[in-house]
Amino acid sequence: MSDMEHEYWYNLTTHEVEYGLQSPAVDRAGPFATREEAERAPETIAARSRKWAEEDALENE
Repeated sequence: MSDMEHEYWYNLTTHEVEYGLQSPAVDRAGPFATREEAERAPETIAARSRKWAEEDALENE
């Protein structure tokens, strides 16, 4: 088993936390070390997206 099979993932389709590689890669975000981190995946993804958008905007000025 790989380490990825022992981590938590957030399913982008069902919006549920999964342990291990249960869903197709296209439906998963992660990996996360804990269930709690995976539960916060939508907020983490949104924050990272905002940061990247801000960085892109600064580069394009």
